Order: sequence, then structure tokens, then C-alpha cells
Amino acid sequence: MRKIVQSELGDPSVLRLVEAERPEPDPTEVLVEVRAAGVNPVDWKVRAHGGVLGRPPFTVGWEISGVVSALGPGVTRFAVGDEVFGMPRFPKELAGYAEYVTAPARHLARTPRAMGHAEASGLALGGLTAWQTLVETANVQPGQRVLIPGAAGGFGHLAVQVAKALGAYVIGTASAPKHDFVRGLGADEMVDYRSEDVAAIVKDVDLAIATVSGQLPVLAATLRPGGLIVALNSAEATTVRDFGGLFLLAEPDRAGLEALAALVDAGKLRVHVDRVFPLAEAAEAHRLGETGRTTGKLVLVP
Repeated sequence: MRKIVQSELGDPSVLRLVEAERPEPDPTEVLVEVRAAGVNPVDWKVRAHGGVLGRPPFTVGWEISGVVSALGPGVTRFAVGDEVFGMPRFPKELAGYAEYVTAPARHLARTPRAMGHAEASGLALGGLTAWQTLVETANVQPGQRVLIPGAAGGFGHLAVQVAKALGAYVIGTASAPKHDFVRGLGADEMVDYRSEDVAAIVKDVDLAIATVSGQLPVLAATLRPGGLIVALNSAEATTVRDFGGLFLLAEPDRAGLEALAALVDAGKLRVHVDRVFPLAEAAEAHRLGETGRTTGKLVLVP
């Protein structure tokens, strides 16, 4: 099979396409033929700095959609030929930039009926992060005000839709040309972070989600008394506590995946794919992603 590997940390040029031995599933695992793999900020951060994977060699990538091609002993949840998606093993190595991966069966769910593999590959990591933030951590209720910076991005555009499905009043930030796109996802109010003072405009927020580092003071100024900040950037895992907030790292969870799939099948959640790259062009996908100018998701297709 083919997979992307890197033997050193660095810029996207360290990503190389190689031939490798196809893995075999251990007990309680399945072998998945990867039809598409989502590209996320954690991928290029780990590529450049090692992060949770330490020193190379390793293969990045955690979001996948594909077809079950073999079962390990003890698996009863799936059959060969089932279409599945998920973010298995996160934050440990999955090696998702590959033609095949093995994964614990209960880290996966069946792909939504209304979604192709390219879209499904972009649902798991951002979707689970949104679900675990909005539902399981903040317990967002109808009518509550939720502030989502970077609302047009891979995580943001999913979080907007999940928040709306919960009945929240959603305020998003994005550059002005992306406002119509985010409003089309259900956002009630948009702020151009490039030309407007978010802290001066937005008030009485129940939940603010810190999607990148450096946002905490601005987000704190938007909160109502008792409001909550949830930080998603590990660099702020400690400092968010100074603002009474919490740090969240998404976990693999089949129940959350199934809830997201139900929203998709109910027409309440969709994944916008900005661009699809062949697996061999993983470096180009990283270069584009690191510009911060994409709308929705980037996807690799083996």
C-alpha cells in the first residue's frame, strides 16, 4: 500500500509518499480501506513540531472515511464492506494519510447515508470537537448565545451547525467575504474580526470557543457573568483556567459520531469541502491549510 511518512520535523516538504506493508487488525480492530482522509491543523502542527507523536518517523492524519476490508477477532459491530468514518486512536498515531489503516471498531461509526467519503472524512475530528464542547462540556441550551471564532473554517463551520441544531443563538467571526457562507449555515450574527472590535460588539455570551491561541482576553470580554470559555488549543490548556475556562481535547467516541451522523441524515449538518488533493499531494494540502484562508475542509484521496 502507499502512505505518507516523514523522517524529520519541518515544513511540508518533509512529507514523502512511500510503499509500505499493509497492516493487519488486532483483536477488536478492523482494517479500513481509506477512501478519504481529512486534513486538520493538528496534522501540520505535529508535522512541524512533533507534539503528541514526539520524534519521527511517523505518519500524521486522524480523520478517515472508508470501507471495512477485514475484521480482527472479536469484532461484531461491523461486517466487511461496511462504510465507516471516525478519528480512531486520537491523539495517538493512526497514520491516516494512507491507503489502509487499522482502528478499534468502537472508534468508528457507519458513514451517514446522505454523505460521500470526501465529506465524511471531514466530519469526525471537527464534529466530535464541536459535539463534545457544545453538548457534553457546555450543555448548551436553546436560546443561549454561542460565540464561534473562525466560523468558516474546518471546525468552525461544523460548530455553527451543531450549535444551531441545539437551538443556540450563534455569533461567528470571519473575514467579510465569508459572512454569507456562514450565515447560510445558520449563524445569526457575523463579525468581521479584521475590521471590527469583537470585544466591543459582542456581549452577554454564554459560551465562547477559543479556536486559536491569543484569543482569551477578547473572548473573556464578551462573556456574561457565569459564561464559559472552552479552549481547543493545547498552548492555552493552563492559561484558560485564569479566565475560569476549560481546555478540551476531543476523544474518539462512537456515540458522538452516531449523533453527528443522525444530524447529517436529518439535514441539519453538512461538511463543506474546500478542496480535494491526491494522497501524493499531501504537502500541497498542508501548504494551503497553513495559509488559514480555506473555507471548510481540505481532504486527501488515496
